[in-house]
Amino acid sequence: MKNYIFLTLLLTGLLFTGCKKFVEGEDVSPNSPANVTEALLLSGLEVSTFSNYTGDMARVTSVLAQQSTGKLFQYEELARYDITETTIDNLWGQIYNRSLINAQLLIDKAGSTNKHYRGIARVLKAMNLGLVTDMWGDVPNKEALAGLNASYNASFDSQESVIADIQKTLDDAIADLKSTDNIITPGGDDYIFGGDASKWIMNAYVLKARYANRLSKRDASGSATAALSALNEAYNAGYTSNDNNMNALFGQNANEYNQWFAFNQDRAGYVTMGATLVNLMGSINDPRLSFYASKDAMGNYSDEAGIGAFYGSANSSLPMVTFAEAKFIEAEAHMRLGHKDEAAAAHNAAIVANVVAVTGANDAAYEAAQASETETTITMAKIMTHKYIAMFTQPEVYSDWRRTNIPALTPNSGGVVSEIPRRLPTAQQERLYNTKAVVNSNLLDPVWWDK
Repeated sequence: MKNYIFLTLLLTGLLFTGCKKFVEGEDVSPNSPANVTEALLLSGLEVSTFSNYTGDMARVTSVLAQQSTGKLFQYEELARYDITETTIDNLWGQIYNRSLINAQLLIDKAGSTNKHYRGIARVLKAMNLGLVTDMWGDVPNKEALAGLNASYNASFDSQESVIADIQKTLDDAIADLKSTDNIITPGGDDYIFGGDASKWIMNAYVLKARYANRLSKRDASGSATAALSALNEAYNAGYTSNDNNMNALFGQNANEYNQWFAFNQDRAGYVTMGATLVNLMGSINDPRLSFYASKDAMGNYSDEAGIGAFYGSANSSLPMVTFAEAKFIEAEAHMRLGHKDEAAAAHNAAIVANVVAVTGANDAAYEAAQASETETTITMAKIMTHKYIAMFTQPEVYSDWRRTNIPALTPNSGGVVSEIPRRLPTAQQERLYNTKAVVNSNLLDPVWWDK
């Protein structure tokens, strides 16, 4: 991260010093504009966010949460919890260099005259900041994301303060997206919602609920109350179905491929389905199993087969924020507050929503068996187990498991550490180049919200 900021500042200095008259008129390339537009920044930021949420980070967390199995090379090492500072160096770098820094550039570029651009950038900044702090705990934030005033050696902010900043960033985003003060507004350059500010507002509220709920270990009732408040705002804004889900979108061209598909094209067999997830879904006759997983050579669903066509085809969209997630958060929050009737209703609605989103239709038999809970039958184990199934391919699964330890997972045998890792180690680039880096290589040391 330091190298990227240094290069940005160096280039800025070169642009504004030296013999201006000598190069005037000759220093502008039509193919490499110095003044990047809001539209270009937004499109690039969305694509990088797609990569962060559905690429290598999604596979790493899927293996750790046992929804997938690491079989070959670096993924076999990951399955043995052999995770080092070099293993995750690229993950760290791309979240900062390709996403967070560009989100801040767009926020600054859009300013108060193009508030819808600024609001979307703030939502995406919050999402990427949430991803990085969930995996690493204390991370660079205020000093690292100060635009051209960014520090070469950014201090690490506490996770508690980072999550508070995520909430403020989302509040500011919602205010921007409700504003009519715009000289220009997003359109086709917004791949996710085509410039529809109302849908961004709905999803920003669900993200607020996600990060309020993240504090369930730190403040069980307070986090639940805050999550429900945010969800009520989302529902009041119109988030009442799968129609408003925030998905990562992909195409049929090689540079547009779904990240699971692209990975399997190049590295077939490195990652397969996880026995924990496959066996769980098989045991309850889950209609989504044939969509999630392929069959092995014997014609069975097992950890010898890869991801299925629904999430693993070239142009399959992948979920980042969904109505089903909102309802699961609602169910969990009500359960923590002792509102079992409301928890059951939300749990049932969450399952139905996700089954429809995946299979395209209701399944009456499955709903009768799994989505007909009442205040006398609902449990936290049922809520979180079904959320574990519904959130397949999303890094959120790993965070949920760390918060609740549901479902019960058995550490892989022969691991470098004796338990399932609770975090990722500090990236090598930070240890080497940031003199203020807080270095932590203990994979079993929980992040702040996990304590």
